[in-house]
Amino acid sequence: MSSLLNIIPIRGVRLSPGLVVSLIIVGFWIICAILGSRITPYDPLAVSVIERLQPPSAAHWFGTDKLGRDVLSRVMAGSRSVVEISLSATAIAITIGTIFGLITGYFRGVVSELIMRVFEALLAVPVVLLAMIAIVAVGASSLTVLLVIGVVFVPVVARTVRAAVLAERNRSYIHAALMRAESMPYILFREILPNITGTIVVEATVRLGYAIFVTATLSFLGLGVQPPTPDWGLSIYESYGMLSAGFWWPVAFPALAIASLVISINIIAEKTVIDVR
Repeated sequence: MSSLLNIIPIRGVRLSPGLVVSLIIVGFWIICAILGSRITPYDPLAVSVIERLQPPSAAHWFGTDKLGRDVLSRVMAGSRSVVEISLSATAIAITIGTIFGLITGYFRGVVSELIMRVFEALLAVPVVLLAMIAIVAVGASSLTVLLVIGVVFVPVVARTVRAAVLAERNRSYIHAALMRAESMPYILFREILPNITGTIVVEATVRLGYAIFVTATLSFLGLGVQPPTPDWGLSIYESYGMLSAGFWWPVAFPALAIASLVISINIIAEKTVIDVR
């Protein structure tokens, strides 16, 4: 652990009340995602016709849905699909985007410019629309969703990393590495990459928030997790038609779960100052 802190020391982190609350909220949803139905009050898949559409009460804190399933249990268990897909998609986007950003930022030429023009063209298309087109073409599944989200986020990550590399490529330590006749992989991954790690970490945090939103949106549109698996976006999709009849709780609580996680991650991204030595 000490060696890791020597590589990536985190300084200047102010534990404001907003940051602490955000960390607690994110930690809670991660625990729910890991433990799933083992900590839910009821079986999130259990159907009870006689208890359908019960409002929030002492027995069911978040009420029940149209099939009599406990909404609180489904919200807690539904965090698993959102967290798994979002984290995996973000990891894919950061890994591939960082590689493209390093290469296009350091090597100036026609190929690099062509790659960035293609990325900029993709950035002109809304992320959700691009993901919808890809999923419809390939077929809806959890694996497809995380791969598609990861790939569609690559251009924006690459652009951010490229801008950081451009700011570093003319620094004195790069010239010193060239004078030592170091290889290009060494310069990219041992010299430049450690100096832009802070930018990459912040970008990863921001992309994670967007990935959660896109994942929930695709599930709401029926292109993500399929029934009866608990999922926040899917729960909203299954119940939003009953809002006009006054049954608000099957929609409100999954929506609040999405909002709480996305907002908390955004606050962490804004409030945490990472200084990489």
